[in-house]
Amino acid sequence: MITRARYCEGETFAEFMARETINHALWVGITLHVSIPLEMSARVEALGGHWHLLVLSEDWCGDAVNIVPIMAKLAESVSNMDLRILARDENLDIMDTHLTGTSRSIPIVILLNKKFEECGWWGPRPGALQKWVVEKGLMLPKDERYKEIRTFYARDRGLTTMEEIVSMLEHCCKVSVERAVRKG
Repeated sequence: MITRARYCEGETFAEFMARETINHALWVGITLHVSIPLEMSARVEALGGHWHLLVLSEDWCGDAVNIVPIMAKLAESVSNMDLRILARDENLDIMDTHLTGTSRSIPIVILLNKKFEECGWWGPRPGALQKWVVEKGLMLPKDERYKEIRTFYARDRGLTTMEEIVSMLEHCCKVSVERAVRKG
């Protein structure tokens, strides 16, 4: 179960980056190249409230190295969002309620409201890339599949991930407002 205390046990992105990680140079390189469009930050700021992103990840994951820095920079770019990272393998109770089919695929980004209630979750990849992996990528040898995945991330520069996360946040806000109207 996700609680405020459990969320706060997670590492900030700065803490995560300060420790030695697998592929540390790659994590640093990708993080340095992340750019958050002003429009994305403005959309999050416009929603008001305060939001928490809880990311289940591991430092060895190729998808995580391409997604977690984007989520961290998005959270840093706004005043109403923060982010914590929990290790998937140490938090299987949370992971097992956010499976991709039957797989413990990561990263998983869980959206929590100001009361630390779950409002939605996303992962492990942008929708179009996940669709490609399932429909075509799994038929390729592993090295070819990973080359195509890396190419997608390099070309996309995190824009699809940001759009999907911000859209999820906007949807959760809309649902919260609709619930409040029905109750009120």
